[in-house]
Amino acid sequence: MQTTKPSSVPTESKPANSLWQRLSTYLYLRPRLLLALLLGPPLVAFVLFYIGSLAALLVQSFFSLDSFTGLVVKEFTLDTYRQLFTPANMDIVVRTVTMAAVVTLTTAILAFPVAYYSVRFAPPRLRPWLYLAVLLPLWSSYLVRVYAWRLILAKEGIISWVSNLAGLNWLLDGLLSLPVIGGPSLTVSWLGMYVVFVYVWLPYMVLPVYAALERVPTSLLEASSDLGGRPGHTFRWVTLPLAFPGVVAGSIFTFSLTLGDFIVPSALGNSSFFIGQAVLSHQGTSGNVPLAAAFTMIPIVIMALYLTVARKLGAFDAL
Repeated sequence: MQTTKPSSVPTESKPANSLWQRLSTYLYLRPRLLLALLLGPPLVAFVLFYIGSLAALLVQSFFSLDSFTGLVVKEFTLDTYRQLFTPANMDIVVRTVTMAAVVTLTTAILAFPVAYYSVRFAPPRLRPWLYLAVLLPLWSSYLVRVYAWRLILAKEGIISWVSNLAGLNWLLDGLLSLPVIGGPSLTVSWLGMYVVFVYVWLPYMVLPVYAALERVPTSLLEASSDLGGRPGHTFRWVTLPLAFPGVVAGSIFTFSLTLGDFIVPSALGNSSFFIGQAVLSHQGTSGNVPLAAAFTMIPIVIMALYLTVARKLGAFDAL
């Protein structure tokens, strides 16, 4: 009897894992290494370019400028900070902080009703359009918006034209004659600068307040109503405390942006310097880099204290 050998059936060989598959498996089994690779480059860039530049500013603020040669003397001294605390320089600091505080308060008062109406009362179809109306100014150039307002506030601008047609020149002249906020025209007055600051930074206050109001649970408002709370009491004791971190979050943007801005005070306002203008002048015109660096430390210190208070008030939860 003749026996036949069983025919061998070829088995399919599994393809070898590619380099990328082996690498992905290796990183998957080592999550800490993957996290280091993902966060390492941006953290290194952050430390070098941001923290490093701030450290360089801090170091240079302890140098001084030789009044005879005009060269920077790279020796540790506190003379620059003594010069910083002169009455003229402190006037610049007080002027800037006052404007930043007033602009922040005004934007909060204006932004809250807009955000509250958008969240609580606006029809669903209208909400995207309101949101778009808030964001629309941000789509144009910052410089274009500032110089457009310069034309609007000029003596030949639309505000003077409308006030002339309405017979309200006496009101405009009365505002411009006020000792602190007035001036020859709105373009060279604190009042005009204040209006432009509020317009430019208002969206940065509306958006955090809008986000905070959206997070207020409707069930809490209904519970307050069921317990006999009137709308005013519900707003005062429920809505406002829960939305207040959003106001504080928005104030971080408006306060810090006003504090360091130099374009609006340069395009409008009078010859009174703000911190940003002082830094630009000492850095570029007079070449006094140590004093410019010392001026830069003031907003940094103010914002560090401000952010510490904002963190305790829960502002970061509303961002």
